[in-house]
Amino acid sequence: MVADFAELRRKMVDNQIRTVDVTDLSVLEAFLMVPREDFISSDMKSLSYVDTDIIVWPAQNGLPAYYSMGPASLAKLLQLAAVKSSDIVLDVGTNSGYCAALLSKLARSVIALESHKALSEQATETLKRNQYDNVIVIHGPLEKGYAVEGPYDLIFIEGAVDFIPESLFDQMKNHGRLVVVEGCGNSGVARIYVKEDKIIAARRAFNLAVKPLPSFLKTPDFIF
Repeated sequence: MVADFAELRRKMVDNQIRTVDVTDLSVLEAFLMVPREDFISSDMKSLSYVDTDIIVWPAQNGLPAYYSMGPASLAKLLQLAAVKSSDIVLDVGTNSGYCAALLSKLARSVIALESHKALSEQATETLKRNQYDNVIVIHGPLEKGYAVEGPYDLIFIEGAVDFIPESLFDQMKNHGRLVVVEGCGNSGVARIYVKEDKIIAARRAFNLAVKPLPSFLKTPDFIF
């Protein structure tokens, strides 16, 4: 039996995303338009519309697994970001490109930054094949951002962090926003940072548990 992904996508929006108080019509429309299954490996496609983080690259050679964030969590963060059609966005940790595709429906242009070379190549191919023409995938270290195309109206970090590098704050435009989850597991908190005349102010939005981004985790201190 072939899955009806369009119907599953509609149910995802109605039964998962709307139920967590996501009411922004542009965000809801983006989730209806972008096929999540296109960004999931063939052996995981049946899970495309389950509200869970899905592995897009397994743990290998001492490196952690990479995940596509669950739809409800991602939708809440995108609503918090209040993306405008004029925005230039830096998507940090784009992995397979699903969030970048969603952002492409909301923003003017998207720089999708990924440090994993094979994933960046996969995201490039998928986004190009599906004609997300306002997205450019960049392979490079996440913590450095991508100043060449900055400054940005929005910096969106796809994963939980222990810290935010100063280099990312430097790449925010005046009146720009940065959306992130700080802290791992159930202690995670979604925050939005806003830059006003070189001053950065933070606002706590809601608790949220998402998978961590390894590039933004503190190394445990060595104890004798």
